[in-house]
Amino acid sequence: MSTLSTDFATDFAGSVVAWQRGHGRHDLPWQNTQDPYRVWLSEIMLQQTQVATVRGYYARFIERFPDVLSLAGAPLDEVLGLWSGLGYYSRARNLHRCAQSIVEQYGGVFPKSAQLLETLPGIGRSTAAAVAALCFGEQVAIMDANAKRVLARVLGFDADLARAGNVQTLWRMAADLLPQGAYAAQAMPVYTQGMMDLGAMVCLPKNPDCSSCPVRSLCSAAASGDPQRYPMRTRVRKRSSQSLWLLWMQSARGAVLLTQRPTPGVWAGLHCFPLFDSEAALMRALPTHWHGRLQRQPAFKHVLTHKDLHLHPLHVTLPDADDALYREEGRWLAAHEWPQLGLPAPVRKLLQQGASLQSCG
Repeated sequence: MSTLSTDFATDFAGSVVAWQRGHGRHDLPWQNTQDPYRVWLSEIMLQQTQVATVRGYYARFIERFPDVLSLAGAPLDEVLGLWSGLGYYSRARNLHRCAQSIVEQYGGVFPKSAQLLETLPGIGRSTAAAVAALCFGEQVAIMDANAKRVLARVLGFDADLARAGNVQTLWRMAADLLPQGAYAAQAMPVYTQGMMDLGAMVCLPKNPDCSSCPVRSLCSAAASGDPQRYPMRTRVRKRSSQSLWLLWMQSARGAVLLTQRPTPGVWAGLHCFPLFDSEAALMRALPTHWHGRLQRQPAFKHVLTHKDLHLHPLHVTLPDADDALYREEGRWLAAHEWPQLGLPAPVRKLLQQGASLQSCG
């Protein structure tokens, strides 16, 4: 479909708005607000992360950082600590940088246009549009995964969305479908939420519930009888695999040695056990007479978006309480210190298990 009639666009927008008001989601903790800070925070957290997972993290973030000023003024380590386990840690680093930019450039007040929001760290075109539409009623289209799927199916858009030019075409068509007229600004928050809700509740990637869809009569994919054919995307990232050996060093007083990972790289910016590409490299990092003290922990796999990490932890307790040992490699942190830091999920899990075993012992 190359052009959209006014009647088609009006029917589509009206149907989405009416459905959202009657059947969409209304109980999410970041809904029923036009506070751009809360909407922005939820949008960043929801990128490639399920709603059920985000709920708890969002609540803890709002409790600790109730506004952009408190987030901007916090140490990055504390922000990463609260984010720990949510994954995609570049989001947390950009979140912190963005909060600081809003304070420095705009006096702590979010800009109201998608165009300005998109200039801030970590805010892409769709996130900027979501904040501007939900909070300020700007007539601008979102293009998150849910909205993209709904649009491609309704429009019968079968061009390859792995190509940037085709995505731009879909953006232009999405703009043609936005609410128009005197009440457009009032409708935009409902319409935008409705596009998200349709994709999350009805127009699912697999087994879409076409019988419950408010725009079924307008949908080209439903008419074709094969809605799962859309959207088209040919490029698929290949999964890779990496093996890492983790040196879990513990002092006689119970402190653990953690190093901050370089950027870029695996777990960039997070605090972690020293990592090695092989067991032999790990062994070379320790005095020979300590090799017999090493305790091999069960190896396990940790799944990242496009990479499987095969992790091999080796634990050693130092023969004395000299915290100067290996200080050049990182920081010795007591049991009450490391939980506050940004830690990769598997490292945090190992440390928690170790603490639990110590308390039982």
